[in-house]
Amino acid sequence: MIHSMTGFASAKGALAPYSWGWELRSVNGKGLDLRLRVPDWLPGLETALRAHLADAVTRGNVTLSLRIQRADEAGSLTLDTATLDAVLQAMGQIEAAAQERGLTLAPSRASDLLGWRGILDTATAEDDTGPLITHLKQDFAPLVVAFVQMRRAEGDALHAVLLRQLETLQRLTADAATLAEARKTVVADTLRTNLARVLDNTDGADPDRVAQELAMLAVKSDVTEEIDRLGAHVRAARDLLGQGGAVGRKLDFLMQEFNREANTLCSKSQSTDLTAVGLELKAVIDQMREQVQNVE
Repeated sequence: MIHSMTGFASAKGALAPYSWGWELRSVNGKGLDLRLRVPDWLPGLETALRAHLADAVTRGNVTLSLRIQRADEAGSLTLDTATLDAVLQAMGQIEAAAQERGLTLAPSRASDLLGWRGILDTATAEDDTGPLITHLKQDFAPLVVAFVQMRRAEGDALHAVLLRQLETLQRLTADAATLAEARKTVVADTLRTNLARVLDNTDGADPDRVAQELAMLAVKSDVTEEIDRLGAHVRAARDLLGQGGAVGRKLDFLMQEFNREANTLCSKSQSTDLTAVGLELKAVIDQMREQVQNVE
């Protein structure tokens, strides 16, 4: 079955003295974009989580957030004075540059500095983060499973919607074929009438040349190829849905081909009824394209 690129999963865990919360979400995207927010005082964790996610999903904008808290208050927070000094020095340079340009900056508060990445840490220098990192890696696996299951469930719903839309496209293509066959006699009569009118009102024209031009017009008004290709696209889309996996890009390309054939059908129809069917085709194709944007 196909998977959706939309998904969400969350979980909580604990390993004394730490507790944490996971949030994993994704939306549609052209490729795979992984954005991880993981505490930087856990060396190697982000790399491991990123590799795990890359193995589980192939497409989508995926965001992972990990928030860790420490249960004991005393000694649980560490101020990185080196980072603080560097930030203060940079702020001084910014203020000096602003004064030179006649600008006034709003005063900074201590809470602003504490929110700066790396200044306030939740682990002490004596903490051994190895067991915590190991436990977090283990805790991450079921979160990814739940995340993939939701994308699969969303994909099942998409699959049902796309199949119904393909059935509508198949029915409209059959209607277009019936109307195209019915209009052949009318088109042929019109061309013969036009040919006779041109020959009666043109002195010195080569009848064979005129006939060739009208024959070319007849070929240009023929929609048989467009209808055949629409039918082939319906079959190809069904095959892709049956194949499953990461077929979103192929389906998206197929939607472009669907739309191209429907546009050509409308431009060559020379029939109000056939044009109406072509417009219905375009409407369904547009709806289907919106759904395909979410397929992995």
